[in-house]
Amino acid sequence: MALSTSANFIKYLLFLFNFFFAITGVIIMAVGLTVQGAYHNFRDILDAKFFSIPTFLVVIGSFIFVIAFFGCCGAYKENYCMTLTFSVLLILIFILELAAGISGYVLRNDTRELVSNALNSSMKSYGGENGGDITLIWDEIQVDFDCCGVVNSSDWAHANPTKFNETFLPMTCCRQQTGAVGYVSCPDPSSATLRKTGCIDSFGDFIKAHAVSLGAAGIALAVIQFFGILFACYLSKQIKLQGVSSY
Repeated sequence: MALSTSANFIKYLLFLFNFFFAITGVIIMAVGLTVQGAYHNFRDILDAKFFSIPTFLVVIGSFIFVIAFFGCCGAYKENYCMTLTFSVLLILIFILELAAGISGYVLRNDTRELVSNALNSSMKSYGGENGGDITLIWDEIQVDFDCCGVVNSSDWAHANPTKFNETFLPMTCCRQQTGAVGYVSCPDPSSATLRKTGCIDSFGDFIKAHAVSLGAAGIALAVIQFFGILFACYLSKQIKLQGVSSY
């Protein structure tokens, strides 16, 4: 006994959905890898939470290809077991993506505190014998994000008073002066070359924006896949009814 017209429509719609479902897997992996790449240079100071969600999305994206196979084969062959398996796996992925999306948005709200704690705790290691990576990261942050200290340049003196003061700061707190020759003065608070913005603002906004991207990607794709779950469940039900009525 053939499937009804509506069931056939859902069958081909589900087949088409799996094509786009595979594309969402690529999108999820791309978002996860992009955020991982953005965070990679700051791995020694950022909390592990910032790396767990993008890694989670990369893993989910890779699983999607396997799940899409069950969906395509189940819909094409009108196989109840494969379609049901696809439905169950899709529900699992839906839950995981939704969890990743929610985690991304929760992480967004905690970003400022987490980044502030990471920056403050790492300042003490700047310029130390065992703080080479920390020194490199801080120099990169202050140059790339045009900032100095956590809130302002005075944070360096508070974090390590034996090494820094208001006029003795890391040179990356100073913007390069075009055409400067010989001695270059920067740490004067009134100097135009001193970076006066705290890194918690510029660098924190950078980290927060990527956390929002993770949340948006997870939730948006989870909503799209919700319709795939409905299609798969409906089709598996119709296939089962077809098998029962054929006896």
